[in-house]
Amino acid sequence: MPVSRTPEFGTPQSRTHAKGVEISPAELIRARPDRAITGFAPGGRVSTHMWGANRSVFFGRGMEYAESRAYQPGDDIRTIDWRLTARSNEVYTKMFHEERERPVYVVLDLRAMMQFGTKTRFKSHLAAEIAAMLAWVGVDGGDRVGGFILTRSGLLEFPVARTRTAMLAFLHAASEATRLAPVQGNRLQGVEVPMHKVLRKLRHVCRPGTLAFIISDFADHGKMMEAELRRLSHRAHVTMIFVHDALDAQLPPRGGRLSDGAAVLSISQMTRADLDLHARAFAERQVALQTLARRSGLVWHSIMTPDDPKALLQVKRAAPHRHVPKRNAA
Repeated sequence: MPVSRTPEFGTPQSRTHAKGVEISPAELIRARPDRAITGFAPGGRVSTHMWGANRSVFFGRGMEYAESRAYQPGDDIRTIDWRLTARSNEVYTKMFHEERERPVYVVLDLRAMMQFGTKTRFKSHLAAEIAAMLAWVGVDGGDRVGGFILTRSGLLEFPVARTRTAMLAFLHAASEATRLAPVQGNRLQGVEVPMHKVLRKLRHVCRPGTLAFIISDFADHGKMMEAELRRLSHRAHVTMIFVHDALDAQLPPRGGRLSDGAAVLSISQMTRADLDLHARAFAERQVALQTLARRSGLVWHSIMTPDDPKALLQVKRAAPHRHVPKRNAA
């Protein structure tokens, strides 16, 4: 089994809001971006899946069908009107009324594998700040924000809402989930929930036009997770934010020890085969997720523990999509 999937390493003994390890509610409140960055709705194709700097602009796929028109380059192939296309010699796409109360869901992974870091901060610390930042952008833009927080002891669910009370409840829960749990017998207390089960729950509460942000290291990636991501892509605009540390990708062949506060692993005692297996497992997981994102129309972002999360809010326009799908036979 690759080292990247072993019990968590790099966790020091618990202390109150250790810098870069546990993040306080005050820090998550301060993560609120400038009010010039509000809402998830710039026009056109953007690599960030619709976050931007316009408070009153509402775009996206709403729930109510309006009309069908001829397909144009850049249209989402999921909105093609297949019945009308089959009866004609042209490809048609469905248009929907603009939706002004769009749900935004943030899936925040704070399980044991996220409580690791070698530079600047833990992955869990960075992930919580990103989640707070995105939640604030949604609330300030008038969207209803909710989410799921995966912890070492279970799953926390937050229905979508626009109230300050609901927002603060989400931030306090995220902060609490970054706190280091006591270790007994080398095992953390509680039962972690697999990501694919959380994605299934999310799919059941999503409606067309929902924005879904998934912040994780995707350590339990597998066929069931990929299947749920594909299904979710049919109901929501999905952005995957891949959080990782330098040692997730490659362990130094000559150096150091890793600890979870109880057990210690000496990297120097690992064989070359173990080090290669660790690096290969990370690379394969990253490539598999990127391939899935490209094929299913998901947005992919990768960020490392020393990086500034504010860079995620910089809109980068993507090149127009020129592919026109084949028409069904009449």
